[in-house]
Amino acid sequence: MGNIDDIIVGKSAVIEELKKLIYAVAKTPTAVLVQGETGTGKEVISRAIHELSERKGKLISVNCAAIPSELLESELFGHEKGSFTGAEKTRAGRFEQAEGGTLFLDEIGDMPMPLQSKLLRALEQRTIQRVGGNDEIKVDFRLVCATHQNIESKIDEGLFRSDLFYRINVFPVQVPPLASRAVDIPDLVEAISAQTQSLAKPNFDETGFLELSKYSWPGNVRELRNVIERASVLFPDSKINSKNVRENLLRLKVPDRADEQELLWDATADLATEEELQLPPEMEKPVPHPSHYKQWFHYFDTIDLRRHLRDVEVVLIEAALEKTEGMVSQAASNLKLRRTTLIEKMKKLMIEKPLPKSDLSIDIEID
Repeated sequence: MGNIDDIIVGKSAVIEELKKLIYAVAKTPTAVLVQGETGTGKEVISRAIHELSERKGKLISVNCAAIPSELLESELFGHEKGSFTGAEKTRAGRFEQAEGGTLFLDEIGDMPMPLQSKLLRALEQRTIQRVGGNDEIKVDFRLVCATHQNIESKIDEGLFRSDLFYRINVFPVQVPPLASRAVDIPDLVEAISAQTQSLAKPNFDETGFLELSKYSWPGNVRELRNVIERASVLFPDSKINSKNVRENLLRLKVPDRADEQELLWDATADLATEEELQLPPEMEKPVPHPSHYKQWFHYFDTIDLRRHLRDVEVVLIEAALEKTEGMVSQAASNLKLRRTTLIEKMKKLMIEKPLPKSDLSIDIEID
């Protein structure tokens, strides 16, 4: 059995909660749907589930978005000899290869509608038919799917079967974005550096790590991996400070070695205060201050201001409603809004009240 800490790197609160979910579901046959932004490491989650499941078969991965639709059916279900031009011999598909193990379907949201019907049948009957074949082949596999898309929206658009969604979404797992677990960045740098032994391990100082933690990471862990490799190339024998991170790694620019001594002095200007470095664990990632946005254009050329402010508004309203267990009046008070204003915003932004955490709680509001 694998060690989950060797597979999923990090000790932040959100990662520890994710590990608990994986421990809970791993040894069951339950279908798992892993959701999260691009680059968060959804395939890593599937590997953790498989390793802890103790299933004897292999972990077989298929990226549904990377294989042309006309070839995906044969890739998944296999084919019989002569079933189509080029089928010179019988071939077992990924379902059969995952016998006794785990089948991981990445980017399940991109699966064509006709194949969705065949997948649903395979899940319900645990049998498949190869392309061009008539025999029913029994298969024993554990299904893990992943997507970065909003499948509910695809259902509304008629691009995804609702019955298949409910079949694969038995146990949903949400992978947090890197920006919400910035405290894990030093551990991730260590782990990723160990995996790329052909390159020198980058040596970030405190200001360098602080700069990495302030970045928004739209590409998540995949982008961090690129930055680490970039750092190994540009700074093989040097300390990497905040200015290096901003100017040479996040915005690719070869450093001027003649300026290194001056950069060492400049780096001290970005040091965290003593109070910041002594924050208790529960405050390891402080709430952003509006002044932090002054650094936005250090990293990006543009910002969709309306969209960004809308996203922030949605997150804060949902958090207030969750804290008050759906009590709109209390949530409005916490947000310093009129109750009617909050209701209007919830309708406009399509935000629903969360269910109470306890069946004993009674919401006496009339909305």
